[in-house]
Amino acid sequence: MSLRESWFIARARHRFAMTPECALLLPGVCAALADPRQPCSDDTCLEKLLDWFRVLTRFDPTVNLVQDNPCLTELITSVLALPEPSPSILSFTLRLAGILAASETRFQHLQQEQLLLRLFGRDGPLNSALWEDASVRSGWVAGVHSMVHHQPALRFLCNGGGIDVIFTLQGDPSLFVASAASQLLVHVLTFSVESETTKPLSTTDCDWPACAQMIIKHIEDSLQSSSASHIEQSLKLLTGLFDSCRAMWTKVLWLCIAKQIKSFLTEETVQAQHMLANLLLKMAWSPVFSDTEGSFWALVTSALEHLTPVQAGPLAVGVLRLYKCPQDVRMQALTVLLQPMDCILRAASQPLEYAGLLDESVSDPTTVESLLSSKSSCASLLCQTLAHLEQLLSLIHLHVDLPYASLLRSLMAILQFCNGFLSPASPLGSTISRILINCLRVQKSALDVLAALSERKGCDALIGSLFDVLLAYLESPNTSPTVLKKAFQATSKWLVRLQGPSCSNSQRQQTEKILEDVFLVLQKRLCSPSWEVRDSSLEFLTVLIKYLRDQDEFRQSLLSSEVPRLTENLLEDPESYVRASAVTAVGHLAFITYFAPESPVVGSQYNKENTVAKLQEILSTDSEGFPRRAVINIFTKWLRQGCTGQLEDTEQFVSRVIQIVEHDLDWEVRLGGLELVEVFCSKTICQLGHPTCPYAPVLSTVTSSIHQNESLQIFCRAKLFGFLFRSLCDCDKPLGQRACDILLCLKSNFYPFGTVEDSQGIEDSPPGPSIAWLQRTLRQGSLAQNFPTEGGNGVDFQDPESMMLALGTVGLEDLHDELNRCSDHVEKSPQSLLRDILATVGTVEENEADCY
Repeated sequence: MSLRESWFIARARHRFAMTPECALLLPGVCAALADPRQPCSDDTCLEKLLDWFRVLTRFDPTVNLVQDNPCLTELITSVLALPEPSPSILSFTLRLAGILAASETRFQHLQQEQLLLRLFGRDGPLNSALWEDASVRSGWVAGVHSMVHHQPALRFLCNGGGIDVIFTLQGDPSLFVASAASQLLVHVLTFSVESETTKPLSTTDCDWPACAQMIIKHIEDSLQSSSASHIEQSLKLLTGLFDSCRAMWTKVLWLCIAKQIKSFLTEETVQAQHMLANLLLKMAWSPVFSDTEGSFWALVTSALEHLTPVQAGPLAVGVLRLYKCPQDVRMQALTVLLQPMDCILRAASQPLEYAGLLDESVSDPTTVESLLSSKSSCASLLCQTLAHLEQLLSLIHLHVDLPYASLLRSLMAILQFCNGFLSPASPLGSTISRILINCLRVQKSALDVLAALSERKGCDALIGSLFDVLLAYLESPNTSPTVLKKAFQATSKWLVRLQGPSCSNSQRQQTEKILEDVFLVLQKRLCSPSWEVRDSSLEFLTVLIKYLRDQDEFRQSLLSSEVPRLTENLLEDPESYVRASAVTAVGHLAFITYFAPESPVVGSQYNKENTVAKLQEILSTDSEGFPRRAVINIFTKWLRQGCTGQLEDTEQFVSRVIQIVEHDLDWEVRLGGLELVEVFCSKTICQLGHPTCPYAPVLSTVTSSIHQNESLQIFCRAKLFGFLFRSLCDCDKPLGQRACDILLCLKSNFYPFGTVEDSQGIEDSPPGPSIAWLQRTLRQGSLAQNFPTEGGNGVDFQDPESMMLALGTVGLEDLHDELNRCSDHVEKSPQSLLRDILATVGTVEENEADCY
């Protein structure tokens, strides 16, 4: 062990050691837990207590914990002596004993006390009526899992019949217990092999350790049994093993069972195929098998061929996501994934107008056709396939080429089947159409894939047909609000794609026509009686403006429509969500109507002052928080992008906004106000050329001092400091943290390079009563009452001299540390937890209980 590692462990032991205060409280807690007359502590407290013991034992393997705190073994003894202990307390005791026994020295100590045999042996809870309770069985499994980290514990488990108990618990009626038992077997097998083998295992020299041999024989016997549940249990165990362990010996184990696994693909009497895909996928991700030639990938190929499309789908998409995979297997996986889409495309027209997605199928195409012809399976298969396609399209690098044009045609066919706009000539198409009509989940899935497909090339020839389908969804009164939202998202992505720099004249004309149609639909949707539709429409408009506001065609189409006027009308919508979305949309619309370098707006149709006044009125008077939050966010966005005019105008604008938000009851609005202040300060200092601003020109000392004074006067006139200092005492901690960060930045600008200590004026003259009052008030934090703005002991926050003095003398650094110090050290400390447990049983005075 290196010196650094030794130091780290010693430091961790000291840091996580039990404190004297906890050592005094622990006996009372143990006695209370063992007393059946006391009310049982809730499971959350018990789990936290176990977490604490895990921390205590993690860095200290010595026996000191149990020797110095005999109440722990007394607790175990007392619980075992009870004729009918509470199941939750017995479960807790089993888990605690396992945690304590995780080190060899404490294990031996507990063995000498004969406690482990009474807890985990045949004479313990295993043969009592309490074993019927799932929490007791769960506690037993968890305790064993914690314990088996050394050889004595492994021998105790194997020699005492514990392995057979775990085998039985694999089939436990409680899914939680069964899953935990399977994970425990994986842990025991891995630990046995890796701690007991003296030389690497191979197929020719396979000498498994005794404990591992018991588990492997159980796996082999279960796989060969006629019991479907036993087969499933072993497949789950193997899946967990290959997922968690990437050692070479797993390949040796696989070769012992590969033949039996392969037979499950073809034996109709064994219903385990649905688990094989996950098993093979976990193996494919393991480097042990990814480089293997031949047998493993042949099995993957066989699985893709024999599993049903629903079962093979997850395996196919998993294979396509792999970096290392034989190309022929990858192509076969792609074929499996695209089969349902190919079937849709072929069913959409008869005779076939376009080439299908696939040249040939991996399995019988009639299987997919029968699934798509069934009402019970059609939507599920399509949704699974579409979800897998969306996963692939989200990848930055695809290791296989998808037929994007044919895939787009298939998606359009699905959407037209769903809204009844496609009249297929084929019998299969008619059946699918009847099943999918108004199927919302298929519509949403298809639109998600359609949106993802917008980022891929090769679909330009289908743009016109695509927007016909999208506009049909946007226009149809039968389109549900949730589907409409997805249609808006897909439309916005494809519109952004259309505005590429390399558009021809014909493409521009096509784009203008599409935009004209889109804004006509949007005008209707903005007047919808459904608030969800109005809200989605405004969100759609905001996205379009965000990405397309620099495009001439877009600006002209938007401003020649009724959309801007209708959007402003929705600032008075009765629904608060809609008002908030309208504020955001109007704020983005201003980048075109007011703030564009060459605004195309002529006349007085759009009045900047009126819009600002409306938004300020919403900020002042709206009864709901969402619209007010939206307003402050928009104002900050305008300020950040330099859209509020000259510095004098910006100063007045910021001052007005601050006076509104500082009294807002919504803490998120106040936090937004602080963000506005932060942006204003940064821009003002940069604009005046302060030397600490990275974008400012280098100035002389005299000029710098003049600009420093000027910026301080601006901040005082804008009434920033009152807002900032009051926010330090806000009952909502994030505001105090943000305000302190801003004040520290201002201090670093006005007192650069630690000049506070060198400032003769500050050092020689102690702070006046107002600053002293401010310091005392800030120490009270959120408990400060009646923070005055002026008069009495209050500070004149608009006086530059006072503010300069306040920045230099108030201990902002200490305040910053205090505000950012998590309260968990009090509320979630072990001492607090122990006191809470004692408080529930009445052994601590009520006024001493640490309730949080």
